Amino acid sequence: MRRTFSRATLTALRQMPSEDALAVLAIYCKADPTYVPVKDSRSRRWHVTTASGDFEILTTGPTKWYDTRAKKGGGGPIDLAMHLRQLSFVDAVKLLTGCERPRG
Repeated sequence: MRRTFSRATLTALRQMPSEDALAVLAIYCKADPTYVPVKDSRSRRWHVTTASGDFEILTTGPTKWYDTRAKKGGGGPIDLAMHLRQLSFVDAVKLLTGCERPRG
């Protein structure tokens, strides 16, 4: 029997602000007070540390993010968890919902 996540769970996660997801995913997370946005005034730069390494993440709007070092971005905390913690989709959802604390 295959277990799936409810539509409501996935919708709630997809709407979670990236900045809130950083707090769940990171060992260390700090906004850069010296950062001055160029294109979008909502942008913020974050210095983030996870068990997978150190990252410089830009967040824009509620769910968009961009890793300036890896030159990779996405939309939503599930993608962010997969990127920062090197997780599968299933493990990322479990981590964000608090169901499981996978390594990474």
